[in-house]
Amino acid sequence: MSRGVGLKVLLRLRLSAHDAHYGGGLVDGARCLGLFGDVATELCIRLDGDEGLFRAYESVEFLAPLHAGDFVEAEGEILSVGKTSRKMRFEARKVIVPRPDLSDSAAEALGAPVVVCRAVGTCVVPADKQRSP
Repeated sequence: MSRGVGLKVLLRLRLSAHDAHYGGGLVDGARCLGLFGDVATELCIRLDGDEGLFRAYESVEFLAPLHAGDFVEAEGEILSVGKTSRKMRFEARKVIVPRPDLSDSAAEALGAPVVVCRAVGTCVVPADKQRSP
């Protein structure tokens, strides 16, 4: 395995009413991209000891909606490492959903996670900032 290739990071959090942007508690897709940015930052820190900079997304797919109260996990993996570039793949999955039809505080862990977003992007860590953590 090349240095860093296959390194993975997983972040899990609950979306709040503050995250809702549209009617019905719908959360906008940009929230997933923000999570991917946090995952990319951790991957760069673990690999290079520096936060790096997000350069570009190669692809982004929004596949299912997210709502306030959902628990979502965002995972990232380094696919390739160049001199300064780090190509990564990302996936966000909904793992718990609120159940307001049952009660105000009811929720349900999903039997199988629902993939809500996938993306591929590249981060850059300048050579003079790279160090082994």
